[in-house]
Amino acid sequence: MTVLDTRALNRATLARQLLLDRADLPVLDAVTHLGGLQAQEPQEPFTGLWSRLRAFDPASLDDLLTGREVVRTHLMRRTVHLVAAGDALAWRSRHDAMLRQRVLGTYRRELAGVDLGELAAAGRAVLADGEPRTMGELARAIADRWPAPGSRPLGEMLIAALIPAVQLPPRGLWRTKAGARYVPMSVWLGREIEPLPSDGGSTGAPDPAGKALARRYLAAYGPAATADLRAWSGVAGLPGAVAAIREELVSFRDERGRELLDLPGAPRPDPGTPAPVRFLPAFDNAVLGYADRGRIIDDAHRGLSVTGDRLVLVDGRVSATWTAEAGTVTVDPLRDLSRADRTAVAEEGQRLAAFLSADAEGKVQFTADC
Repeated sequence: MTVLDTRALNRATLARQLLLDRADLPVLDAVTHLGGLQAQEPQEPFTGLWSRLRAFDPASLDDLLTGREVVRTHLMRRTVHLVAAGDALAWRSRHDAMLRQRVLGTYRRELAGVDLGELAAAGRAVLADGEPRTMGELARAIADRWPAPGSRPLGEMLIAALIPAVQLPPRGLWRTKAGARYVPMSVWLGREIEPLPSDGGSTGAPDPAGKALARRYLAAYGPAATADLRAWSGVAGLPGAVAAIREELVSFRDERGRELLDLPGAPRPDPGTPAPVRFLPAFDNAVLGYADRGRIIDDAHRGLSVTGDRLVLVDGRVSATWTAEAGTVTVDPLRDLSRADRTAVAEEGQRLAAFLSADAEGKVQFTADC
């Protein structure tokens, strides 16, 4: 079995994530290909798409949000993701059990004794009028029935787990600040969520949503292990779906001996392919989408991927963090950068600063190298 070293996996990831070459894709096609973009920080997907698409126009993403072709909803890993509407409808049921378990993992004590079926029914009754509500407003509307847990646990269990809901614009629009207001996903999209099979997609049973998730994950993240698929989705019950499509896939090994699966015709560039500087937004799935993130970030810096730091790729690897304020991008290197690397980072950073600030004279500054 062919062994893929870290650099080969890095170049495959960059190609799948549209980070090796900016793509000439419509925004909806890019969001769909990526399986969504993590988006709890509402403005971050704009940087993620700017780094991946040629001539990206933020207005095109705004139009998709207001036109109900993409939505902001709790999905993979119980985090807010920006996903294509069709994917949200097809995948949500496959994530239901994970979403409930993760909210209970945070609020098990507060929600002890609460019948989740009754709680869901009460929440749906409040939302039945179609009026957008914040998480707190929804929780307060039923708090007289469940006063003990408090509004935060009730609201998160309802919105992040029990009731498939979407965050409405203007939240998530370009350069717009707005609170999160929710309506049921089926109301906003005018279509019902696709149900799981009656067996819940158990191992050996038909699981079209699980198989679709596995294929789509490999298209955007492969070659990858089943543990990586679980890390990206948060869903534990996908080995059966992977087994069901196993004959479609090709196999490799990484340098640790892990088996990696992939779609046979997917891009796997030569490891020597040059990789341009790329600026990633907070919580980008190019980093978070793996259990083993060594293909793109050193173990010493792994923690940065979950703390909301924005990351800079140099030669395909996380090599700096960045912030932006008042038309200036500030780069904080994580290692010594060569003169050529600093020049490339400065040039890309200036383009990003101009994009973020609408100022053609965007500026870049560095803190001291390590």
